[in-house]
Amino acid sequence: MKQISYISTLLLLLSMTFCSPKDPTLVEVEGGMIQGTVEDSLLVFKGIPFAAPPVGDLRWKAPQPVQKWDSIKQTTGFAPAPMQWGNPPSGKSEDCLYLNIWTPAKSKDEKLPVLVWIYGGGFSFGATSEPGYDGAKLATKGVVLVSVAYRVGQLGFLAHPELSAENPDGVSGNYGLLDQIAGLKWIQNNIAAFGGDPEKVTIFGESAGGISVSMLCASPLAKGLIHGAISQSGGSFGPTRRITYPGENMKTLGHAEADGVVYAERAGAKSIDELRAIPAEKLPMGMGMEGGWPIVDGYVIPDDQYKMYEAGSFNDTPILVGYNSDEGASFTRTKDPKEFADAVRERYGKFADALLQAYPVTETAVPKSARDLSRDAAFGWQTWSWARLQSKMGKSKAYLYYFDQHPAYPEDSPLYGYGSPHGQDVAYVFMHLNPNDERTTESDLKLSDAIGTYWTNFAKYGDPNGEGVPEWNPYSEEDPNVMYLTGPVPFSGPVPGIESLKVLDEYFVWRRTFEGAEWANQINDN
Repeated sequence: MKQISYISTLLLLLSMTFCSPKDPTLVEVEGGMIQGTVEDSLLVFKGIPFAAPPVGDLRWKAPQPVQKWDSIKQTTGFAPAPMQWGNPPSGKSEDCLYLNIWTPAKSKDEKLPVLVWIYGGGFSFGATSEPGYDGAKLATKGVVLVSVAYRVGQLGFLAHPELSAENPDGVSGNYGLLDQIAGLKWIQNNIAAFGGDPEKVTIFGESAGGISVSMLCASPLAKGLIHGAISQSGGSFGPTRRITYPGENMKTLGHAEADGVVYAERAGAKSIDELRAIPAEKLPMGMGMEGGWPIVDGYVIPDDQYKMYEAGSFNDTPILVGYNSDEGASFTRTKDPKEFADAVRERYGKFADALLQAYPVTETAVPKSARDLSRDAAFGWQTWSWARLQSKMGKSKAYLYYFDQHPAYPEDSPLYGYGSPHGQDVAYVFMHLNPNDERTTESDLKLSDAIGTYWTNFAKYGDPNGEGVPEWNPYSEEDPNVMYLTGPVPFSGPVPGIESLKVLDEYFVWRRTFEGAEWANQINDN
């Protein structure tokens, strides 16, 4: 009996020691106590709830405060990703509002800068559990790395007249953006417990994540929550349009509500109550379907973002923005020159001929010169315009980049003439290149380290410059400097394809005129 009592006492003491406040893996946050893990030199916490599960009556509503728990919550594995048409590594569920933290801090008093990752996926899919988004290597460069989940697809962005009527602000849609904002509020209130500085929070994302960064920079609801912004192949500066195109993705609330009615009919529901009663896995979901993209709702996003910046109505933080050299390879849908030209005429109307001259096809092919129209409409013009507006209207600096890292493909290669496609930069940013892969070169590894240094320097200082990397001058109209992220050593240069960009800019200027808006509406009605 004495031996049993001794063992029981010893186990109790060990348990008390393990669960004592001195255990660095134990942290108290909103909701209760959590426990993470130690991985090499980092503390890692995966699957921390930052809002209530958006299920039942909370489907298609703004995120609500996190529900409290009593026992220690184990945050040692990724939570399910949001419902989507893909199959993410951690599974998927409507109960999806969780975030993850990698911190190198040895104490709560370090006040390290915070980098917050927002994943891409066309606002239709995505997950923080993707292996390529592991934040460990960036965190070792002296930042607290956080990745935040948000609702995607029709569960993340559906607007509908009934949903607007039940909302106290009279709007609907944009729940995924509200999730991101809720995550940023959680960070403000809790990140100090992980050694992070709530006054030094930089958001970064790629593709839809980069577009989200752009939208958060314009949203009044994100005011004071962010102190720097990095957008990789993002930006949302195109005007609204009933029938959308890459770079003109935004609809008005009224148009989105009309789409929501069509979506409910598609789902076989006669009311929002019936739509909420359908199990999430049985709801129609997919890219390009009604209700799957953020909208200009007058609340989260008050207006056309370009006009907001022109009026000085935005969150003025330093920005670091850019795009990849051959984004068009991922978004040009045809290799037939005639089909390409017909599509340009359908979208661009009276500007088509000028744009086909600026972005020419050949008689037999759609080369990079033509694909760059897709690149610039969706990404190049967006980030160039963002840098111009920030440098002109803001007090904070803008840094513009052009990612171009690829082999010199021989003429007999099917990849001859191709550059860096959409998404290639992500592995370089997160420093996840495999040095043992025969395709990975020394140039790749050096570029990845430089990019990781630039990104984390920007989080620390609002400026990417520092020891060991080439000088990166901010962008301005007087000095339109672009950093070419090309290995092994990045270098400064002019805006790529500037003359073509200027022609495209004329189109976007016209689209914001009464004539341009009427033309787009007429085309849409047809």
